[in-house]
Amino acid sequence: MSALKFLLLLVLLLPNFAVTGKTEVFSNYRIQTIATGLHYPWAVVELPDGSVLVTEKSGQLRRILDGEVSPPIQGVPEVYYKGQGGLMDIVLHPQYNATGWIYLTYAHGTDAANHLRLMRARLGDGRLVDQQVLFSAEPDKATPVHYGARLAFMDDNTLVLSSGDGFDYREQAQNPASHLGKLIRLSDDGSIPADNPEIEGAAEGVYSLGHRNAQGLAWDPFKKLLFANEHGPAGGDEINLIRAGGNYGWPVITYGKDYSGANISPFTEYPGMLQPLVDWTPSIAPSALVVYRGSMFAELDGDLLSATLKSKEVRRAILDGIQVSEQQSLFTELDVRLRDIAVATDGGIYLLTDEESGKLLKVVRAGN
Repeated sequence: MSALKFLLLLVLLLPNFAVTGKTEVFSNYRIQTIATGLHYPWAVVELPDGSVLVTEKSGQLRRILDGEVSPPIQGVPEVYYKGQGGLMDIVLHPQYNATGWIYLTYAHGTDAANHLRLMRARLGDGRLVDQQVLFSAEPDKATPVHYGARLAFMDDNTLVLSSGDGFDYREQAQNPASHLGKLIRLSDDGSIPADNPEIEGAAEGVYSLGHRNAQGLAWDPFKKLLFANEHGPAGGDEINLIRAGGNYGWPVITYGKDYSGANISPFTEYPGMLQPLVDWTPSIAPSALVVYRGSMFAELDGDLLSATLKSKEVRRAILDGIQVSEQQSLFTELDVRLRDIAVATDGGIYLLTDEESGKLLKVVRAGN
């Protein structure tokens, strides 16, 4: 076959987006309502039996099976529920079937002195047992906002935790001795991994610094990469590719402004500080992040999907290598703030709505 004939055949066989250089719009899906009446749900995780656990910011943990929402699971620690604080993220240990460990983040303390806390426990008969507090962010702060609080396990069973800057304490994001405005990396038992980066003067566990309020963390097991999204101020929302020991610049560099309209910094670049993969100005308020790896929607394979609050969508970021080549807005027909996104075992996509009477939704292939 001549080279010309081969190229013509290749063009005919490739899908349209490969010919035009633009990815076709994601379609051929439907959205199921799995459960309703959840009080400001914050995070969802699927258990091996197909049921799911959902955290409610006000401090309840519930199990949902076949659309039935359980009474609150007992044994959840008391949370500091105010502003953005409360019961937040939940993940399972990578070897959950063998260990039974469930990991939770929550705000702890008082108006005058509160902080982000990480604990793990096992699920007994309607209650949490074997509870262990693994981490408490230092120092305390006197604001009920910017906790970060997202979790992601990496391939080596280490756990990365996002810790926000506390809003009024943004300069602490550049202070390595503070946990505020950092990503923290721990072993699954809460100890400090020996191969954490060496950052001069750093508090225990600090993995990267210069973050504002990272509320999305996603590990890609195929590319062995860690991604994070975070809230900027008025503009300057970001997706970052996380490097051990990296400094992501906040508040020295930012593409956003203060809410008053004043400049936070004159710099968008600075030596030794990393640029985001994506800058969202104006803000979309990204609230959670996944790398899609599932069998149901092959067209999304490897894409970054960010749930959002302000723009009421899932923002799809299509990667070309490690660069974002294109973005698309998904599920805008819902017209609701979205707090969490997770990939189900069958490849469907769970969504949590950020409402006083919130919903657990599932995106599945049309016809399923």
